[in-house]
Amino acid sequence: MMTGRTGRKPQAPVQRCSWPASELDIAYHDLEWGVPVHDDRVLFEFLTLEGAQAGLGWSTILKKREHYRRAFAAFDPVRVARFSDARIERLLGNAGLVRNRLKIGSTVSNARAFLAVEDEFGSFDRYMWRFVDGRPKQNRWRSLAEVPASTPDSDALSRDLKRRGFRFVGSTICYAFMQAVGMVNDHVVTCFRHRELTR
Repeated sequence: MMTGRTGRKPQAPVQRCSWPASELDIAYHDLEWGVPVHDDRVLFEFLTLEGAQAGLGWSTILKKREHYRRAFAAFDPVRVARFSDARIERLLGNAGLVRNRLKIGSTVSNARAFLAVEDEFGSFDRYMWRFVDGRPKQNRWRSLAEVPASTPDSDALSRDLKRRGFRFVGSTICYAFMQAVGMVNDHVVTCFRHRELTR
């Protein structure tokens, strides 16, 4: 077998899921997507970003992520819950955000609902992970075409969040959230991250 000048075999290219296109997508896929999250502030961040994504591509949201962090107090739900109507109006003029009144307003009302969940369960983390019995669901998809847009678990989560006053939490959004925060491992089996996240 041919080897390089160092005597080592040439490394095979890294195999990933097929959806990351840009460098930003690849970094997110390789470092964050599907990694179990148990930090309430990060959970609030992903809940917000997934809601903002509705009708848009995830790459668009990744490009705006730092703008969202600055605009929404680094996703501190206590601070966001206190945002006034005047502050929401100012955010509608922020070109770094998805300037949709309902989406921006829902971030503030969701922060209030988020704090109510923390009060009831001790943490949002404890509340969320009950929907997968406390551990990531390990799927074994061979292609992106097999990955569902929603599941009975995301249906149940969506219904419960809506009952608690959350908005922009349809089942498809909830499933994307569950994928993002590692409640399910939806890396395809040929992706190097699938193996790493099943260890």
